[in-house]
Amino acid sequence: MKQFIEEYGGQLISKTVEHFYISMIALLIAIVVAVPLGILLSKMKRTSNIVLTIAGVLQTIPTLAVLAVMIPIFGVGKVPAIVALFIYVILPILNNTVLGVKNIDSNIKEAATSMGMTRFQLMKDVELPLALPLILGGIRLSSVYVISWATLASYVGAGGLGDFVFNGLNLYDPLMIVSAAVLVTALALIVDVVLSLVEKWAVPKGLKVSR
Repeated sequence: MKQFIEEYGGQLISKTVEHFYISMIALLIAIVVAVPLGILLSKMKRTSNIVLTIAGVLQTIPTLAVLAVMIPIFGVGKVPAIVALFIYVILPILNNTVLGVKNIDSNIKEAATSMGMTRFQLMKDVELPLALPLILGGIRLSSVYVISWATLASYVGAGGLGDFVFNGLNLYDPLMIVSAAVLVTALALIVDVVLSLVEKWAVPKGLKVSR
């Protein structure tokens, strides 16, 4: 074990940073797209059902198949991996945003409108804060998904801890596989804990969703 750490310790650190970078870029893009889109779709029942169904269908496609499709379009490297991961993690955030806004009591919306709030103010000051617990729940779920699925980014030359997994399989080295798996799990747990702290800070106690 000591010899393994001496030989691969530096690579493990750099691959962990690379894995985290790929995962978080995909997650941030998904948040930027899914939250505004989810708020918009919550106003359009039929359209939201169609969009969520399409997003759900995309999630059923095997990850390797999506990555393979990305290669002719984006080539190899981090870009196709980030695009594929974005497709996979957008659904929980989008779905939770739509549900969060739809579940807001209509009386609250009517009261805000009667006070003279514009549609933008209603969204910013009423809908978004009240939907925040569900939105953050979707983001936490997506963060775990994206970190685990980013292991396959190595398939398109994007790097990350998946390199150790595939190299370990090729070299029949269980230690390489296990070390990468442990780091991926630890990374997912750390990100989830950080997001849970953000949730505690951002969401008032009365609005928290029980888990």
